[in-house]
Amino acid sequence: MDDTTARPPTEAEGETRLVGADRVLAVLTELARHPLGISLEDMSRAVASPKPTVHRALAALRRAGLATQDGPGRYSLGDEFLRLAFAHHEMRPDHVRVMPVLEHLSTRYGETTHYAALDGDDVVYRSKVDPPSGGVRLTSTVGGRNPAHATAVGKLLLAHALPDDDAVRGWVGTRTLERRTARTLTTADELVAELATIRRQGFAVDDEESDPGIGCVAVPAYLLSPTAPSGAVSVSALLYRTPLRRLVEDVEEIRAAVASTRSAAAAPTPSATEDLP
Repeated sequence: MDDTTARPPTEAEGETRLVGADRVLAVLTELARHPLGISLEDMSRAVASPKPTVHRALAALRRAGLATQDGPGRYSLGDEFLRLAFAHHEMRPDHVRVMPVLEHLSTRYGETTHYAALDGDDVVYRSKVDPPSGGVRLTSTVGGRNPAHATAVGKLLLAHALPDDDAVRGWVGTRTLERRTARTLTTADELVAELATIRRQGFAVDDEESDPGIGCVAVPAYLLSPTAPSGAVSVSALLYRTPLRRLVEDVEEIRAAVASTRSAAAAPTPSATEDLP
């Protein structure tokens, strides 16, 4: 009877297997750079490996549905890869999915960025990124709240939640809205006009309405639905450092960055063509 027991792979064998796995991953990564497909010869050059070796890696990816081959012999990502990627993306919590955008915008402008959602009459900050440098920072916190009518993110989300003037007046009712600064909008008439402007231009501003010396631009984030924003992203700036008009002039750039987080079926938002209200 053969009583030989299986032995673990040697260090050299383990490295060989790891290199093989790394090669498959390199081929997969290269496929993602070629949405129209890539030939075996070009792939071999791109990953600096012999064609037979690359062909074996592609065959393994094809068996898993992660790669496909068309008639002329070009390879591209398979439907299974796309299904897994989109499923993973859609299942991630919205505040996690938006973090790379907040980090990008914070670095781009050297200011604080927020992702906030509407909760009743308030907005709740679900994510926040402070600038990488600068001695003065905002005191907002994740989980903190602010009156929706006094913030750019809040006004933008109210403009979507309250579709017409009657809905806005009904929301205000007989209340006296909190006045955070001398610029805060506190009457139904003021809010009706402001939200109509926001619906028309597709973004909102806070011109020292929540805190003196701080201005914000906010755009919608369609992370969970193609038609209703799950929240809003804002760039909140110290005005002595970043004038509000600069953020308004860059609103299309900000909108494009946020749009990269959308559901694939999300509807386009209107262009920003209006001046500051």
